[in-house]
Amino acid sequence: MQIHFKNQQGSDRLLDLTSPKIMGILNFTPDSFSDSGKFFTLDKALYQVEKMLNDGANIIDIGGESTRPNAPIVDLADELERVVPLVEAVRQRFDCLISVDSSKAEVFRQAAKVGADILNDIRALQEPNALETAAQLGLPVCLMHMQGTPQNMQQNPEYDDVVEEVADFLNQRIFACLTAGIPKEHIILDVGFGFGKTVQHNYQLLKHINAFVQSGYPVLAGLSRKSMIGNVLNKPVEQRTIGSVAGALLAVQNGAKIVRVHDVAETADALKIWQAMAECE
Repeated sequence: MQIHFKNQQGSDRLLDLTSPKIMGILNFTPDSFSDSGKFFTLDKALYQVEKMLNDGANIIDIGGESTRPNAPIVDLADELERVVPLVEAVRQRFDCLISVDSSKAEVFRQAAKVGADILNDIRALQEPNALETAAQLGLPVCLMHMQGTPQNMQQNPEYDDVVEEVADFLNQRIFACLTAGIPKEHIILDVGFGFGKTVQHNYQLLKHINAFVQSGYPVLAGLSRKSMIGNVLNKPVEQRTIGSVAGALLAVQNGAKIVRVHDVAETADALKIWQAMAECE
């Protein structure tokens, strides 16, 4: 499974998903749930990018808006100021795939102009002009399911059948993308672990992630350090590495093609062991 595309700078790009890929998380915000703004200066952020790439990341996911539960809304000007210069700096220094974790059409447009490769949207291109802009840019898109908004999503999430309802939503967004002119081969799915789900909902989705894989679209799994890990282990964010790696490995074993993680080196080691087993006769 390969995604060929041309970015807005005219470069031919390839996202090769014949083997699972690691997306390293770079939250360029002062209030991330996991790293608490540890990389919220350009030099520290670039150092972290270099470290993640050396540790085995294939994609760097840059976000300028915290989407943790109850996170404050970030206005367009602040998000642009955070994201665009960082995307440009990473593009100038590193030959890697860059995804932009945003929902705003103008962030997509300006980030693509300076070298972003992938649009990673927790709101599945439902914000004003996001769908049309994504189609115009011609970049791969990742569509995520979320019940509610980051401000209220964890207040009381309810489903009759979480797997079926998430699948129905993603199918609706796939149809909207195809109708807007986004090619099928540019669409990636994300079930949205932790976004409007209880711990039980999250593990139901993890157990049945192959149902989404069977759709034929590549699946991204992002459960790194989330409460679905912490609540089972009864451990704080900084002690969830092994649980997060286990979750990523289970997702890959069940067909996920991209894992979005904080702990790149540890995840890369686990995937190498899995790959060695998978390649045996």
